[in-house]
Amino acid sequence: MAKKQSMTFEEALQVILSSEGDNPLRAMLELAAQGALEVEMSEHMGAKPYERSEGRTGYRNGHRVRILTTAVGDLNLLVPQDRDGTFQTSLFERYQRSDKAFVLALMEMYLKGVSTRKVADITEKLCGKSFSSQQVSKLARELDRTILQWRERPLTGSYPYLIVDARYEKVRSGGRVVSKGILIALGINEDGMREILAVEVADTENATTWSDLFKRLKKRGLSGVLLVTSDDHEGIKAAVGRHFQGASWQRCQFHFLRNVLPLATRAQRKVLHSDLRSIFDSPDTDTAWRRINDVLSNWRDLKCEVADRIEEEIEETCAVLAFPQSHRKRIRTTNALERLNQELRRRTRVARIFPNEASALRLIASLAIEQSEEWETGRQYLDASLLEGWSFEQEREWPFDEPGEAPGELTLVPGKKHN
Repeated sequence: MAKKQSMTFEEALQVILSSEGDNPLRAMLELAAQGALEVEMSEHMGAKPYERSEGRTGYRNGHRVRILTTAVGDLNLLVPQDRDGTFQTSLFERYQRSDKAFVLALMEMYLKGVSTRKVADITEKLCGKSFSSQQVSKLARELDRTILQWRERPLTGSYPYLIVDARYEKVRSGGRVVSKGILIALGINEDGMREILAVEVADTENATTWSDLFKRLKKRGLSGVLLVTSDDHEGIKAAVGRHFQGASWQRCQFHFLRNVLPLATRAQRKVLHSDLRSIFDSPDTDTAWRRINDVLSNWRDLKCEVADRIEEEIEETCAVLAFPQSHRKRIRTTNALERLNQELRRRTRVARIFPNEASALRLIASLAIEQSEEWETGRQYLDASLLEGWSFEQEREWPFDEPGEAPGELTLVPGKKHN
């Protein structure tokens, strides 16, 4: 049983060291918790034990026994009482019937991909007692409420840049293991900070599911979108055209490289990669199209299939040229989401197959919250003030209105196929 009287540091240390067969960490925590209870009662009474004071507001009335379960074992505490019965300690409120740290540890197990079935075994090893599946489910519901509040939070201010991506996870559904799409939307707000705006689980990734996601984002207050970056997914492109009229769509340059490079021979790929990067790094549209013409002319002789693909699709990768140059490397690919995806892969690899859709959403959304909070409290991602007063007409439209401006020179006309 914990001692209720005050102790010096030396006396407390002696108690801890003399705890034969006991856990010294538990003894330390027990002493600290008991001391906190006594201090809290003194503040409530306006006087220390046996102290005569004009500010005293009441009198003590003994103690009652209370056991507090923690991650280092059960603490045997003596809770002070007053004669009026008005004293209520905040210690147990913080712990919510059990140690708050232990509750968070259970939630952390979810985040690490530990299945509900394994939680009871782990908690028994952790603190020497088992927890029922009902209690574990209750903790899951509490986490689900937090996630739901985050997913439905209102969005304020403008988000000039939107980056969207999808990944797939295996989930048990109807007695089968199926692949579910995890749709993620990242916004860069008017302060230049990244923020995860949405995480959703869908049966598939198509125009309808992306359209529904964009619709919910707009209902929550998403506005001011100038550019949407994604891979070359027809569903995303259709949904962007429907919900963000007037915004540009940027095809992820990394995905474009990954699609085009295999068309060249192994010996040619290094040159092709260099050619495409020179286009992507162009300072303006005039330079970009001149470089495109040079690259097309060269690859017509090397490999016509590569030239055809570049001519048909390169314009989709150059939407960023209409935006401030210092922003372009940040918004021309979906790489802003790559760190989150790496963490998701590391965690979901543990779970392998989620028992249901809710468990998949719980884990992935929790990681997204953690990542988003880190971004929002970290360094500015880009200087969004450069967009203030930015005129998109100062970046001219693709300059070559008519083919053949220079005799004998291959000139690319946007939207027109050249032979």
